[in-house]
Amino acid sequence: MKNVIKIAAVAAASAMAAPAAAEVELSFYIGTQSVDGSTASGYLPGGAPVSRSVDWKGKPFESPFYYGGRAIWWMDNNIGFGLEGTHSKAYASQADMAAIGVSRLELSDGHNIITANVMKRWPGAFKATPKFTPYVGAGVGVAIPHVDAQVNASGIRTFGYETTGLAVRAIAGLKYDLTEKWALFGEYQAVWSDNEITIDPAPGQLPGKLNTELLTHAVNVGVSYSF
Repeated sequence: MKNVIKIAAVAAASAMAAPAAAEVELSFYIGTQSVDGSTASGYLPGGAPVSRSVDWKGKPFESPFYYGGRAIWWMDNNIGFGLEGTHSKAYASQADMAAIGVSRLELSDGHNIITANVMKRWPGAFKATPKFTPYVGAGVGVAIPHVDAQVNASGIRTFGYETTGLAVRAIAGLKYDLTEKWALFGEYQAVWSDNEITIDPAPGQLPGKLNTELLTHAVNVGVSYSF
C-alpha cells in the first residue's frame, strides 16, 4: 500500500509541477455508472476463506448519488494536467452476500477515486461546428472507498473509509462552448481499481481481508467553467 500511495503522490506532484497554465478549467458532472462483476477472494475475520465471483451493482441514482469533479490546467499546446475525484459505488448482490457469509458488503458512501490526470483536447477539430471540442484523458491515483461490511451473526460492523489500492482512469468526451467561459460536456469514463478491503474483527479474531479488482463504466454529463 505504501508503494501505491507513492505512485499517486508522484503523479499528483508531476501534474501540479506543470508549466504555468494558459487556462484553468473546473468541471462538475453527474451520470450513470455501472460495475463489472469481479472475483472477491481472501478471508473473513476468524479465518473463513472467501472465493466468489461477485455481481456488483452501481445504483448511481440512489442516494448517495454518483458524481464527480476535476480541475485541469490547460497549456498553450492544449495538453492539460490536473486532479479529479469521483464518487462511484459498488454493492454486492444478496445472493453473493449469502454465499460469502456476510449481511452487508457495499462501498456505498463512495467507492471514491482520486487521480492525477493528463488530458489532450482538439479545439477547432470540427470546422463546421467550432463550438464542439473533443478531448481524451488518463489518470492514476488511489481508491478510497467507504466500506460497509458485516459478517453474519457478528455484532461488529465495518463502517469507514479505507485506502484500498491503485486506481487508473480513462476518459473520452466532447465539450460544447456556451460562452467564452461556460461549456457543457458529455463523456465516457472507465475506471479500474485494485482493492484490498479490511473487515473489522470481533474481539479475539484477526481482521478479515477481501481482495477484488473493480472496473466501472460511466456516461457523464456536466458543466465546465474556464478562467
